[in-house]
Amino acid sequence: MRTCTCPSIAFRSRFSPTETQRRLFHISCLACLASQMVYSVPFSFPTINQNHVRHGYPPHSTASMDDVSYKRADLESCPPGSNGRDIALFNLAVALCNRFMKGGKVGDLDEAITFLRDVLELRPSGHRHRPSLLLWLAHCLSNRYDSQGAVADLEEAITLGRAALDLRLPGHPDRARSLNSLACYLRRRFQKHAQMYDLEEAIELNRAALELRPSGHRHRSSSLHDLALCFLDRYNSQEAAADLEEAVTLGRAALKLRLPGHPHRALSLSNLAYCLRTRFQKHARMYDLEEAIELHRAALELRPSGHRDRSSSLHDLALCLSNRYNRQGAVADLEEAITLGRAALDLRLPRHPGRALSLHNLACNLRRRFKKHARMYDLKEAIELHRVALELRPSGHRDRSSSLRELAFCLSDRYNSQGAVADLEDAVALGHAALELCPPGHPDHCSLVNHLAVYIRKGFQDRTLIHDLENPNWAPPCSIGTSPLWTSRSVFITPFARFLPFGQLRQSGGSW
Repeated sequence: MRTCTCPSIAFRSRFSPTETQRRLFHISCLACLASQMVYSVPFSFPTINQNHVRHGYPPHSTASMDDVSYKRADLESCPPGSNGRDIALFNLAVALCNRFMKGGKVGDLDEAITFLRDVLELRPSGHRHRPSLLLWLAHCLSNRYDSQGAVADLEEAITLGRAALDLRLPGHPDRARSLNSLACYLRRRFQKHAQMYDLEEAIELNRAALELRPSGHRHRSSSLHDLALCFLDRYNSQEAAADLEEAVTLGRAALKLRLPGHPHRALSLSNLAYCLRTRFQKHARMYDLEEAIELHRAALELRPSGHRDRSSSLHDLALCLSNRYNRQGAVADLEEAITLGRAALDLRLPRHPGRALSLHNLACNLRRRFKKHARMYDLKEAIELHRVALELRPSGHRDRSSSLRELAFCLSDRYNSQGAVADLEDAVALGHAALELCPPGHPDHCSLVNHLAVYIRKGFQDRTLIHDLENPNWAPPCSIGTSPLWTSRSVFITPFARFLPFGQLRQSGGSW
């Protein structure tokens, strides 16, 4: 039996929840739930093969069409009102859930949820196995939320998780599991809505679960890991250094318990590496980054070709090497970062949730190489990749401003190299669009104002924009979405009016 975990390798503004987070959560949930379903005769529900879980496969991952058909035949032999119908319903629900985990067909999950609801009706309030059934249904609803994004499914999973916890009072042997499961669902809701009270409650529940799993408990590492992720989320939201330090401490403790050969060692290596990279970004201490690189390399070795989480390790290691290049300037680090980024992108095909991120970061590294070697093909490819990433980050996407900003950088670079006015105009348009998404008070606002000012200054220096700015009906030819970004020079100049009068900008052709 394993605990329900909800791992995240999500970078603050660069990394969105990945397949790692979803699948590891589902697999470990299946394991722990099945361990609770050891019914006494006549309610002998099957347990799940722990070897499947330990090796990262869905329980009963050998479940095939024949397995589902067999369980369906069992159900057909138990018509409504007959003894054993609850068992047959549950067995078929498990087989369908396992097949969904393997093949991803939502129809299997929908049917499993229907059957689990039927089982609940046959196991009314007061039945000793009702808490476990509640958690099974919550788990399947959580799966469907991940697959389809219906918030109602996540809300119901939380409601069911609370009901299960209410039935497992202090002293109940499975209370820690219920605490952990509910904490996972609440953390997921925090990741969706950014409501701090969800994260605070998740931290409290994970602390309570950890207290019930003292040193030597076989599931202590899972509680340490889950609590570390919650502190990491709170640091990313509130930037309290104490939360980051706590996340690092808990991550190290979890890794120590997950020795070589442990099924979740790669996950602990990866998440501790992320914590250390985050601390490097805060304090600029190279030893944190060096350790993060070592840990990511170790995780990558545990995720060989064909492993479903290999793209995450490739991506994370590329980020660290890019950071080291920025700090130390070793071209070998940049080259390896590009190689790893390409490998990650190759594994993140269209419709992969992490594809936009891989496009974005590979484009950023290609631009860095262009800045180093001035090879136009690098810049051209970077622009193409950023445009594709921007399409995957439509209006309302939390990372859209990053794509707008980075694409503007690339177009400004190409203007510097080739002098095409259209590139500069597009850079200004993109910069302004990014600024609109980051109002005063946003951490990126000041830098975006500065970059946009630089683009405008270039236009004045080269006398490419002055004539256009004197035309009150002018708007840049580039539009983001379906409508132009400006309709008059007053809107264009407004962000800078507080710094310098427009008349001064024109003096001497643009020397500020």
